[in-house]
Amino acid sequence: MRKGNGKSEAVNLDLEHELPAADGGEESGASSTAGPVEVGAVSEVEKLKAERDALLDRLARLQAEFDNARKRAVREQQEFRDFASADVIKSLLPILDSFERALKVGGDSGEFRSGVELIYRQLQDALQKSGVQPIAAVGQPFDPRVHEAIEMVDTTEVPDHHVMDELQRGYKYKDRLLRPAMVRVARNARG
Repeated sequence: MRKGNGKSEAVNLDLEHELPAADGGEESGASSTAGPVEVGAVSEVEKLKAERDALLDRLARLQAEFDNARKRAVREQQEFRDFASADVIKSLLPILDSFERALKVGGDSGEFRSGVELIYRQLQDALQKSGVQPIAAVGQPFDPRVHEAIEMVDTTEVPDHHVMDELQRGYKYKDRLLRPAMVRVARNARG
């Protein structure tokens, strides 16, 4: 039994002897591996923080660039509007000059009328060059998209639902309606 006890004591001793060595080895191994793992983790965290900071800085710069681009686009649109307005105004100045000359002319009404007709043609030409077109009305079928009916007139001289008289001319700018034509529309019994 002693041998058994001896063996068990020896086994216990060996286990006890090995355990502290293993514990010591693990502790020293853990401390040696814990150092690099902690250093590696700290290094990884620092890398992630630096990457985050770089991305936040980049985001802030991109937002600033976007704001600047938006402000620049608004400014350019306003400058374009101002330029376009100035161009239209420049085209109307000669007409204003012609009105002033017509008003200074004295004499018979024939010269005055021809001067006003000249001014009228100049204004029409300036508007046409800008893309303004008059809307056809008299004799045309009534179109509520471009005509505004002021009055329905009972007559047999003009076909039913056709424009018989234009009270105020309508205009389009390119394909956009600026002002509808104010018209009188025929209404008759025959259809």
